[in-house]
Amino acid sequence: MNFRPQNRHGSDEPEINLIPFIDVLLVVLIFLMLTTTYSKFTELQVRLPVADAETPRQQPREIVVAVGRDGRYAVDRQGLENGSVESLASALATAANGRNDTVVIVSADAAASHQSVINVMDAARRSGLAQITFATQGTAAGR
Repeated sequence: MNFRPQNRHGSDEPEINLIPFIDVLLVVLIFLMLTTTYSKFTELQVRLPVADAETPRQQPREIVVAVGRDGRYAVDRQGLENGSVESLASALATAANGRNDTVVIVSADAAASHQSVINVMDAARRSGLAQITFATQGTAAGR
């Protein structure tokens, strides 16, 4: 007489014993920990640059273009009568005096339209000025 319960399929389910697998992994882990070499860098040779305070730093020529919220322009604090791209380009070329290394600083109002700023960038391109930067104002927390 067989008193063991039978599965419906008639075979016993195999069991997987994980304990020998864990033992082997722990031995491999301990082996790796003992054989690993840790290299320390106790000293780095660094050559620091030397400052030369006697030579003056040459500042590039800057042209400040102010853009108002109503789309009016001012080049170096001189207002423009006509707000077209052509008049802005001629004013920038006049202010640059033929120097192509001049930096154009766009100081636009927060409520100014994007097109007004794009017009300044287009006028700078037309007058041959490639260096453009934007003036920003820090927040009250950043001051």
